[in-house]
Amino acid sequence: MTRVFFSLVAAFVAAGAMTSAQTATPFKLGTFDRAGRVFVGIVLREAVVIDFAAAHKAVTPASTLAAPADMKDLIARYDQGLRARIVEIVRSVEAAGANRPAYVFDVAAVKILPPIMPATMLNVAVNYAEHDREAALLTDQVTTAAPVTLGAALPGTRSAPGIWERAAADTRWNPYMFIKLPSTIIAEGDAIRLPPGRTQVDWECELGVVLGRQASRVPLAKSADYIFGYTIQNDVSDRGGRGDTRYGTDWLIAKNHDTFGPLGPYITPKEFVQDPQKLGIRFVLNGTVMQQASTSFMIHNVYEQVAYASRIMTLKLGDIIATGTPAGVGSARMPPVYFKPGDRSVCTYEGVGTLTNPVVGS
Repeated sequence: MTRVFFSLVAAFVAAGAMTSAQTATPFKLGTFDRAGRVFVGIVLREAVVIDFAAAHKAVTPASTLAAPADMKDLIARYDQGLRARIVEIVRSVEAAGANRPAYVFDVAAVKILPPIMPATMLNVAVNYAEHDREAALLTDQVTTAAPVTLGAALPGTRSAPGIWERAAADTRWNPYMFIKLPSTIIAEGDAIRLPPGRTQVDWECELGVVLGRQASRVPLAKSADYIFGYTIQNDVSDRGGRGDTRYGTDWLIAKNHDTFGPLGPYITPKEFVQDPQKLGIRFVLNGTVMQQASTSFMIHNVYEQVAYASRIMTLKLGDIIATGTPAGVGSARMPPVYFKPGDRSVCTYEGVGTLTNPVVGS
């Protein structure tokens, strides 16, 4: 399957998303805590959050639908009436103007929680060509790293039968994924904690794809149907290695310390993302821009990633695929730059949001 086809698929999905988005004021969805009560919220302009359950009860005309119990319940029933109810609630709040209802809060007045807790979180390794170039500089891979190809397949690369069938015209390498454990997940504003003795901890600012329903062996042409929306993940990475070279890279150590999966702050429904392959990316450390790129630079796009992962495992509603990071990680700099206590990590994807986390010692 050629890149031309992939582009056509993306254009078709974008056109549908744009038509749908024009019917409603753009909103995002999140999970929040206020005075010890956890609720699903509707976020407007990144500034205010509507308590969905409270608004659902108050806004007339009344609805026979049950309010969502949590984010997974909202996603499961989004197209069965909850989306329409959100639109009614948003219009009611906007009509109230300065007379803001009691169920509307400033975002600063609530605690932002991870927007969803996935059963499975997958990450895509080296999915940007320039990150391939810089990855060769990682100190624990210098002697064993594959040649830098900028995403092009090495001679002899073959299909993975039943998982990834290579078209004759496809010169890219095959996708590569690893598991990021749910125990890594923290929310907007929560601290990334540097593990004792680990001094080479790095950032990777990534777009997260949120699955909208169970997905198993999904055809590429239908991948978009399985995506609910998008969020942000910082794939915090320990570059210090395991002290030997046995079996190559140790993904457990590299990726799965507690707090190494900041996620959020919200989920943007796909109808408000015109084209996920044309989003600006920006990572800022302590006010300095470290990563600046576009999702157009991905080697394998979001639709291919859903199709690929679903041929290995059954993905569940609410699962997340983090789609790789562009060039600009700290470990590839000369000299390297690593997280240290007191740092401030800020990861932004255009139209999706900004995820901010402080960094602290153990």
